[in-house]
Amino acid sequence: MFLYGQYCPVARASEILADRWTPLIVRELLAGIHRFNELDRGLPGISRALLVQRLRRLEETGIVERRRGADGGGPAYHLTRAGRQLQRVIDVLGGWGARWAFGEPRPRELDPIVLLWWMRRRVHRHRLPDRRVVVQFDFHGPRGGCFWLVLERSDVSVCLQHPKFAIDLVVTADLSVFYRVWLGRIPLAEATRRGWVRVAGTPALRLGFTRWLAWSPMAPAVRRGLATLLGTLTPWVGAMV
Repeated sequence: MFLYGQYCPVARASEILADRWTPLIVRELLAGIHRFNELDRGLPGISRALLVQRLRRLEETGIVERRRGADGGGPAYHLTRAGRQLQRVIDVLGGWGARWAFGEPRPRELDPIVLLWWMRRRVHRHRLPDRRVVVQFDFHGPRGGCFWLVLERSDVSVCLQHPKFAIDLVVTADLSVFYRVWLGRIPLAEATRRGWVRVAGTPALRLGFTRWLAWSPMAPAVRRGLATLLGTLTPWVGAMV
């Protein structure tokens, strides 16, 4: 940790939060991720040793508390009251980034596994049918491939190999396009109308697909930033719900 040596609230806060990876760790914790392996999965590129170090520092500074896992497994990391108040900081940071620093995706930023992991935790499980639904994603592009989400009211799983269940929906898209849809740069309705995203399945399940996903929590900020950039506040019309 770098100490600025200045008696200033901005300096003190920066000593805690401005370290590399720390804001993204806080982002994951605010999203309800508590287990070490789940944090590691949502932060590709960070070493496990550095993740341990950052979590320990957040614990020492009163941002995070470590609790015994409810299922008797490894420890769970939870934000304290001070940590939960960082939601406003992350929202403002994300809003600023969406307005001033969020252009087209760089190729190295497009990771299908991370995308599906984000999608997994943004499913409205109470809206799912009372049976298992398996969605296959056929992503095109340099890091494309076939991946699956197994949706059940009790849990949502990401599968990197065929789950051996019948496939109910097949979503076909360039990975970069689906990232744009996920983050609110392109409405799903527009992407499907233009043929950039194709959803194959029964009409009921295709309609359900638009209702099951909450999309990225940053999508509203991205849409506002893009609208401001284009000089219009015309609301998006699409299937973002």
